[in-house]
This record gives sequence, C-alpha cells and structure tokens, in this order.
Amino acid sequence: MKVVRGGEVSGELGATFTGEVRLARLLAAQQPAGMALSLVRFTDGARTHWHVHPGEQVLYILEGEGRVGTEGEEILVGPGDVVHAMPGERHWHGAAPGQSMAHLSVTTVGSPEWFEAPE
Repeated sequence: MKVVRGGEVSGELGATFTGEVRLARLLAAQQPAGMALSLVRFTDGARTHWHVHPGEQVLYILEGEGRVGTEGEEILVGPGDVVHAMPGERHWHGAAPGQSMAHLSVTTVGSPEWFEAPE
C-alpha cells in the first residue's frame, strides 16, 4: 500500500492548455498499465488541448462549471458529474467561459497524446 500525504504534492502549470491551469499529479501509475490520479484546476474558460489517452480516463468534477468536448459535441458539467472517455477518444475539457472548474482525473495505461488547441 502507498500513502501520498497532501503536503508531498506540488502543482505545476501545464503546457498543453489554453489559459491558466494548475495540475497536481497526486499519484503516478504504480505499475505498467496502472492508473494515475491528478487534480486539475482551470481558471476562467481555460481548457486542455485536444488529446487522446491510450487507456480510459474518468473525470470527477469537484467544483465550478466546466465543459467537455468531442468532435461536434460540447457538454456543460458541474460538481458531482462524472465524465468517461474511452481509449483513443479525441476530446478536451476545461472551465466554462467566465467560470473556474476543478476535477479529479483518473487515467489508465499511460500518458496522453496531445494535439492542437480547440478553436
């Protein structure tokens, strides 16, 4: 069993985002194809670039108003909502315009492949 204390985690500014986003990697995968856990905080309208994950991704919205998008679809999300992205599903996520949003991200298998910023 591994315990990560709150004081052991530091945030970093992400390079694959539009706007200001703070990413805290809470737990790295502990084995190949294992899961990783991150806390991501988006400021006013900030969002990720388009990306795909080699495994699944689950987002749990903690606070604020957010949005998630795939090709041709954008959905508003809020506290308590859960978002599931299938392996290889091209998507983005972040805060709604004029809002901030925080979510927990659980991913499996490995790091995402990043693309351009959404329009």
